[in-house]
Amino acid sequence: MPSLDELNRLGEGKLPGLIGIRFTHLEAGLVHSELTVRPELLAPNSYLHAASVVALADTSCGYGTRILLPEDSSGFTTIELKSNHLSTAREGTITCEARSVHAGRTTQVWDATVRGPEGRVMALFRCTQAVLYAR
Repeated sequence: MPSLDELNRLGEGKLPGLIGIRFTHLEAGLVHSELTVRPELLAPNSYLHAASVVALADTSCGYGTRILLPEDSSGFTTIELKSNHLSTAREGTITCEARSVHAGRTTQVWDATVRGPEGRVMALFRCTQAVLYAR
């Protein structure tokens, strides 16, 4: 299992690093992450853009998927995702807890809860990952 430092470096120069996702806890089947709200992540209405929230949740689930991949797999790809947005933020740090629901040989299903700076649930997220194998 990678360290938190290794996990955080993985996103450098890519979307997770560019928007500022930071991983704070990692274990098999459980990932915690956070994102500081800043003007570049807001929609034109001055609220946090839904895509910023989805990026935090999807990245957290994706990094968790990597850890649970079967040894003979070659990777994974997201095949479905869904999010319900219950509130938003304009500032502060939002957090995400991603949990494995199913980690099989061909698919993984992950749920994530994103919370606002005050701890209130902002979004509920579910994704399905297809496990890939070399041909």
